[in-house]
Amino acid sequence: MKRKTRMTVTSNRCLTDGIYSMTLQYPEGEAPDAVNPGQFAGIYTGNPAMLLPRPISICEWDPACRTLRFVFRVAGAGTAELAAMKEGSRTDMLGVLGNGYDLSALADRKVLLLGGGIGIPPMVGLAEALHDLPGTEVTAAMGYRDNNLFLTEELTACSRLLIATEDGSVGTSGNVLDAVRENAIEADVVCACGPMPMLRAVAGYAKEKGIPAYISLEERMACGVGACLGCVTRTREVDAHSHVRNARICTEGPVFRAEEVEIG
Repeated sequence: MKRKTRMTVTSNRCLTDGIYSMTLQYPEGEAPDAVNPGQFAGIYTGNPAMLLPRPISICEWDPACRTLRFVFRVAGAGTAELAAMKEGSRTDMLGVLGNGYDLSALADRKVLLLGGGIGIPPMVGLAEALHDLPGTEVTAAMGYRDNNLFLTEELTACSRLLIATEDGSVGTSGNVLDAVRENAIEADVVCACGPMPMLRAVAGYAKEKGIPAYISLEERMACGVGACLGCVTRTREVDAHSHVRNARICTEGPVFRAEEVEIG
């Protein structure tokens, strides 16, 4: 659904230091039929000096209310503009974009969700979707810098939640894999989103355990629809159409099987 839609801000609030939760509502009759966990959208700031939208992962989708929830960190002028938007204001949104996690590959399995920093929000929607699948067990290990936690209530409601903090103030001292090992978690499949060092470690962990891993790559984007080639990642196989070992994160991704991409 690669088109621009005029959305209404129904909620915008600060969750913790620098982290904001914004909910956007579709006009009547314009909502998509489905939104997959792991997809994202490009949100425009409304500032004419900022031509490109800010790509932000979807945290939750409510089809009954026609709303998308986004949780993001203020990291620059663009996201600061988004954080300042008021309830009732309107803004343009491009999307929904990208692929998502394949729920059929995760059903009736022990699924381990790993999120780090601003990679945590898409894990909420995924945990909620998996919670509704019979026979599926969900454990979520989320990594934070310190005790400024966010989205823990939502994750606790639909998974067994483990917390890791870099400073050791809450939960396991260290990263998400430290929490997994400390709690002797066993899983059939891993889904992860977070900074690249974390994803490299997750890919290594999955290979060590002999289980599949689905990772969502974070990357700066321009067009968001695959035209500019600004968010290309190296792949292990040659693409049948382009005949090169590249894939566009915004189009073929952001979710890939860990063994499909070269992330170092």
